[in-house]
Amino acid sequence: MRFFSGLLFVALLALGVVSTATNAKTLRVSLSDDATTLDPHVANLAINNRLLNNIYEGLATRDKDFNVVPALAVSWSQPDAKTWRFKLRPNVKFHDGSVFTADDVVFSVARAMHPLSSLKWSAQGVVSAKRVDEMTVDLVMAEPNPVLILHLMHLKIMSKAWSAKNNVLTPQNYAEKEETFAARNTNGTGPFMVVSRQPDVKTVLFEHKHWWNNGAADRGNLTGVEWIPIKSNSTRMAALLSGSVDFVADPPVQDRERVKKTVGMKLQVTSEARVIFFGMDQFRDELVSGSVKGKNPFKDLRVRQAMAHAIDADLIINKVMRSYGRPTALIIGKEVQGYAADLDRRLPVDLSSAKSLMAEAGYPNGFETTLDCLNQTPFAEICQAVAPQLAAIGIKLKLNMVSFTNIFQQLDKYDTSMYIMGYAASTLDAYQVLQAQMQSVGARGTGTPESNWGRYNNPKVDALLPRIRVEKDISKRNAMIREVLLIQRDDLALLPIFQGAVAWAMRSNVDAPYVPNNYPYWYRFSVR
Repeated sequence: MRFFSGLLFVALLALGVVSTATNAKTLRVSLSDDATTLDPHVANLAINNRLLNNIYEGLATRDKDFNVVPALAVSWSQPDAKTWRFKLRPNVKFHDGSVFTADDVVFSVARAMHPLSSLKWSAQGVVSAKRVDEMTVDLVMAEPNPVLILHLMHLKIMSKAWSAKNNVLTPQNYAEKEETFAARNTNGTGPFMVVSRQPDVKTVLFEHKHWWNNGAADRGNLTGVEWIPIKSNSTRMAALLSGSVDFVADPPVQDRERVKKTVGMKLQVTSEARVIFFGMDQFRDELVSGSVKGKNPFKDLRVRQAMAHAIDADLIINKVMRSYGRPTALIIGKEVQGYAADLDRRLPVDLSSAKSLMAEAGYPNGFETTLDCLNQTPFAEICQAVAPQLAAIGIKLKLNMVSFTNIFQQLDKYDTSMYIMGYAASTLDAYQVLQAQMQSVGARGTGTPESNWGRYNNPKVDALLPRIRVEKDISKRNAMIREVLLIQRDDLALLPIFQGAVAWAMRSNVDAPYVPNNYPYWYRFSVR
């Protein structure tokens, strides 16, 4: 664990970085988990992005209405079909006071494309970045990318000089649990800077007084943020209700009505683009944790159909989620570009049909397997609710509760027979989800996400996705997305359950503008 010393604090104070004004406003934020790393090019996880999006910036961003607007780039153009030119914002400073230039963009693009990075998708289609002059960068493309800007806003820019000085020119080897300076320290251009960090206990951030956008019309009044992970739901909510913290993202559904009824508290609720689903190993000839020997039941469509008939999504939403969500048959939320409402029809709950399908598939007495489940709300509760539903058709699940930190290391090794996951498109474009979840591992190219943990393989999907990636005509692109969604629904590549309704709980003196990606942009927050 690394802390800033008192001497460094004094140095920051002298530079005007740390505020001691009597009107300083600090927001105390609590979530169920801590960020797994501070390296911005390592783990594309919501818990990391919620923190890092306030520290590092991309070439573009979203405004308060969620429109795409310039950030570290002031403009962009296409001199030719395979070149994007970015004019960079002048007079931008990193947290250490150094000046942002084209060299930092060229370096960051290459770093994000490194084999150890899980953010390669944020430079989808890019071959290289080239410095034109001190404030101009060209991105050279291997192929067209009609939604490149939606990707690039997630490519966080690091200081090349700082990275060289601290020996972090390449991303942290997260899979091997490597410790690096960038995993515990930051130096972005964003509105907040890390001044102390104690993993799993507290991370303290102060405002970046020289942030280029401090004069924004939607700028709130926060001068500091304390990020306090509290794993226990009851302890976290008690901290909010007692006044020990000010803001809780994703409060447990069972506590939301209590927040709404408590004087001095408020709850903000809206739809979230993320879909909760079950994935299954559809690759191995025999499940790693199954009772059936010599074959894999999940490879049989009839078994997957039986599971879909047995899972009562409405019951899960009403009983587990307390009506915070809507059932879905699709792997993308309704806010995502390419969503097709007419395709969003689940198989009806029908145990008789489910049992007949199981018998036809050769499993009249069912089988046993392990369900790998996140040990946090709401995943643990959903797993516990679906187990008896599948047991009704003979599929007996052994629940393996796994921590947030460990589950991805397990899934990335494909060490699973069945798992639960929530996934949303950071770009709010269907292609990112469909590629990540449905493109076969062997068909992947440079820069693609690696989230097809069940190793689903469909040649038609593999043929359509590269065409979607480069198609500029939006109607043709949406027609191909529709084809893939139809395959996902009817072939049950995954078993979507519901699209969630996200909530933020806070003290009534906190103003917290919400955006559909469920990321808090603290510079817009105010504490009265």
